[in-house]
Formats: sequence, structure tokens, C-alpha cells
Amino acid sequence: MNIEEIIIDKVRILPPDKQQEALDFVEFLLAKMQKQELSSQDKNLGVSALTLAQEYIGCVEASTDLSTNKDYMNGSDL
Repeated sequence: MNIEEIIIDKVRILPPDKQQEALDFVEFLLAKMQKQELSSQDKNLGVSALTLAQEYIGCVEASTDLSTNKDYMNGSDL
């Protein structure tokens, strides 16, 4: 008999109010587990934009470098 079957057998003998408490506790455990998963995902968000875009750096060629085109930088070409 596995743990799930043991839990089900024990819950069946509980009165309805205690079954509700057991359900509430299981839902609490599930919410706690989801919160931990979200927390671990948030830690992965610390990656820099440079790291994420690294494979695309230098993959586009242009005739001019807009960062040194002073007219463009001043907005005269807009």
C-alpha cells in the first residue's frame, strides 16, 4: 500500500469536519509548494540582457552606425 492509499483510507474514517481540515491542509501545502516554485523562478530572472541577447550580437549588418551619426542623434532625420 502506497502513501496515497494510506492517506485516503485514514481520511475516509474521519468525520466531515476533520476531512475538511485535512483538505485545507493539503491545499495549504500545495500553495506553499507553488510559492517556492515561483520564488526559485524569480531567482533566474537575475540574468542580464547581454547574456540573453549574446547569440544575436553582430548578426545584423547595417550601412551606417546610428550611434555615431550625429544628424540622427539630434533628431534631424525624424
